Amino acid sequence: MQKHQRGITLIESLAAIVISALGILGILGVQMRTLTDTQTTVRRAQAIRLIEDLGERMKVSPNALLNIQDYKSAYAEKGSDLAAANCASASCTPAQLAKYDLKQWKTNVEQVLPGGQASIFLAPGETADPNRRLLGIMIAWRENERDTSAEYKDAIDATKRPAADGKFTSGTDDANACPASKTCHLQYIPVAARCAPYDNGATKAFYCS
Repeated sequence: MQKHQRGITLIESLAAIVISALGILGILGVQMRTLTDTQTTVRRAQAIRLIEDLGERMKVSPNALLNIQDYKSAYAEKGSDLAAANCASASCTPAQLAKYDLKQWKTNVEQVLPGGQASIFLAPGETADPNRRLLGIMIAWRENERDTSAEYKDAIDATKRPAADGKFTSGTDDANACPASKTCHLQYIPVAARCAPYDNGATKAFYCS
């Protein structure tokens, strides 16, 4: 008489454990991927808010448009390295106010984002100084992905601009490209001016509406 099998054999138990382990590892992988995407989204939102902060600082300055050159800053220039007068406790000229805002802003970038850096440059599409109205801002922070190859993400080059045929020209200025092993956010902001400059004979005067 054939005996009926009772219980679970050792092989069946091992197979169940392996299958369960694979399922748990898959769930962990999804959770880690979600966590990474969430962190990237949060960092990008922080970068956008920082750019908005710089735009608000420029709106407060009546002559930001006239001093647009004073806002230029490379990645290597840290907030602590910039020399600026303390405009919070003393009166400043428009040029001094621009340097003060730049120092405070770059310090915020370094404190808010891990490995935060920022490059501020004149829009490459505007070549005549009197007609410049835009600033390009590239904020970079430490990459949290293991794969930083070209197949994983496209490098951001702020010097590229659309040509007449709609295609983007090749960038030539490496200083305005996203640093290696960094995640970057690029945005252009218009520079406002409450006081418009105009020629008044030998001196330049301002009209404030």
